[in-house]
Amino acid sequence: MQSAIDLTGKLLIAMPGMMDSRFTSAVVFLCAHSDEGAMGLMVNRPSAGVRLCDLFEQLNIECESGAGEQHVLSGGPVEEERGFVLHSPDYTSAISTLKVTQELSMTATMDVMEDIAADRGPARTLVTLGYCGWGAGQLESELAMNAWLTAEASAGLIFDTAISGRWEAALRTLGISPALLSSAAGRA
Repeated sequence: MQSAIDLTGKLLIAMPGMMDSRFTSAVVFLCAHSDEGAMGLMVNRPSAGVRLCDLFEQLNIECESGAGEQHVLSGGPVEEERGFVLHSPDYTSAISTLKVTQELSMTATMDVMEDIAADRGPARTLVTLGYCGWGAGQLESELAMNAWLTAEASAGLIFDTAISGRWEAALRTLGISPALLSSAAGRA
């Protein structure tokens, strides 16, 4: 069953007044949204010094590709030890891949990591540890409190924009200058 608004495949952009410091200046790509809740991956928060080669080593995967130097991101505060790969649609796992949009898919199975290490994976990847999750009605409530803005997601913003510039770039897709945002919320 779908929520009254379906934000699957959209970006959530944290407003400056975000009460939860874990989401300060966060950009979240929503992989799923329904009446039962929502799940997404933060796409602009580096995981403290973790590179893909560190994950490969931890998982006992030999890396044959140059992908090992890629930074791993913190996808969110839920299940922070679990990996998620947001990637281009040219790859489908033999186990399970969620096609989120025409440009972006998500895989959370071990085979994608093995395929990336062996240079058989997706052309474009963003690897995260953890995810963001909302229970039924929770995200809608946060949206009503002006905690998040929503925007269209694009592979270009996610893969081609520097990690540190994704929040500002996401705001610019809405025609908003980050300098003009206030942390004080108001209701008309």
